[in-house]
Amino acid sequence: MKNFSETDALLVIDVQRDFCPGGALEVKGGDRVVPVINRIMPLFSRVVATQDWHPVDHVSFAVNHEGKKVLDTLEINGITQMLWPEHCVQGSEGAGFHSELNTKLFHLILRKGIFHLLDSYSSFFENDRKTATGLHFYLKGLGVESVYLCGLATDYCVFYSAMDAVKLGFRTCLIEDACRGVGFPSGSVDRALREMKSAEVKILKSKDLLG
Repeated sequence: MKNFSETDALLVIDVQRDFCPGGALEVKGGDRVVPVINRIMPLFSRVVATQDWHPVDHVSFAVNHEGKKVLDTLEINGITQMLWPEHCVQGSEGAGFHSELNTKLFHLILRKGIFHLLDSYSSFFENDRKTATGLHFYLKGLGVESVYLCGLATDYCVFYSAMDAVKLGFRTCLIEDACRGVGFPSGSVDRALREMKSAEVKILKSKDLLG
């Protein structure tokens, strides 16, 4: 079993009902990450969980754009926005964590995508790439040097979080079997993994942590 210290943190990304089977924006097999994450969380002295937390009029919802449909894209304030089904609406059941996820082990819950005109894939920045969520300052303030990422989805929020973690100077690892991807566009999960590897994100399996 790997020995973790207070300089290591686990980031549990968006393991919410709407991203799991039966949810509004289902990630195939999304619920399968839950037992894996539950097994590895006790290894860490610092666990941060994120939640998409959108207002009902959020810019990412296709229903809020007349004549547009899910998976269309458009430019809004210079940002390319993909349109999704309504999901993770603030205070809704779908925005809640998966019922079997052990939330008692969370030290911080960070909510993102809270602004009407800004989507948020990364746990560190909104999609304007300038508005910080505060996670960077929280982790640095605690002396965290290494982050381990898991959750949903490999090719979106996990990917952008990992890439930003590298840019912000964290040693960054992805726990691959504790993640699942959307897979749109076709091949997006493989591309995300290749890009993360190229950025020196270390790709691990949960067994590498558990021994």
